[in-house]
Amino acid sequence: MIIDIHTHIFPDIIAERTIDKLSKEAHIHPYTDGTAKGLLKSMEDSAVNLSVIVPVATNPGQVVKINDNSARINEIYGKDGLLSFGCMHPEYEDYKNEIKRMKRLGLKGVKLHPVYQGTDIDDVRFLRIIEASAEEGLIVITHAGLDVGFPGKVNCSPKMCRNVVKEIGDFPFICAHMGGWKNWEEVPEYLADTKVYLDTAFSTGVITPRSGEEGHWDPEEKKMLDEDGFLKMLYAFGADRLLFGTDSPWTDQSESKAFIEDLYISKEEKEKILGKNAERLLS
Repeated sequence: MIIDIHTHIFPDIIAERTIDKLSKEAHIHPYTDGTAKGLLKSMEDSAVNLSVIVPVATNPGQVVKINDNSARINEIYGKDGLLSFGCMHPEYEDYKNEIKRMKRLGLKGVKLHPVYQGTDIDDVRFLRIIEASAEEGLIVITHAGLDVGFPGKVNCSPKMCRNVVKEIGDFPFICAHMGGWKNWEEVPEYLADTKVYLDTAFSTGVITPRSGEEGHWDPEEKKMLDEDGFLKMLYAFGADRLLFGTDSPWTDQSESKAFIEDLYISKEEKEKILGKNAERLLS
């Protein structure tokens, strides 16, 4: 089974303008229209069996509505291969009860985005949310490192993720974008000896600029992890702790999958990264 642990969709009524806005802000090319049907078409084209949707609350007032929508997505599209996590915001006051409600709704994980939410991941407001999520057995996935849409802003460095583990202990913790987007040199130093997982979302190959904005990126800026850089991470963390993710619609699922399939590693390691590890986490 091929599982993409990190994707995004938006309600049909706002998908077009949201994708346009985000792609303009980040100067990157979208590979789907941002809808559930668009993601399902991408999955069909790339032979991905399950896509995990990780929604982001940009303000506390969105939390309940997004979590309700996540439950509806699972009810409507679960049989087709979509599984949505829930969300939380550091300024949401009744976080304990909402996390318990997320569990009752059947949501298996919670997405945090320290950059969009303007709070460091090791801030007490996030730590209490993470602790409550861990107590309920929820997977916690956080954006880590820089964000393509917020140049120079880091609210979740590898060192901060280490602080989280030190405070909370062991729990299912996914540090997205290979542990810290464009902070990759620091990731093995701070996280290799922990039990955190890394996902591969928006971290391999090169950035694809938005049409007409190719001049925005110089060749060095566009570079993400190449095969050698990825293998260094694999050797530091082991295949058991890497999860296939794409950040769809911001990378192409087929291309991201092919990157893993073309690596000079064992079939068993590829199978773990592309699905078996995620399947174990989600069970």
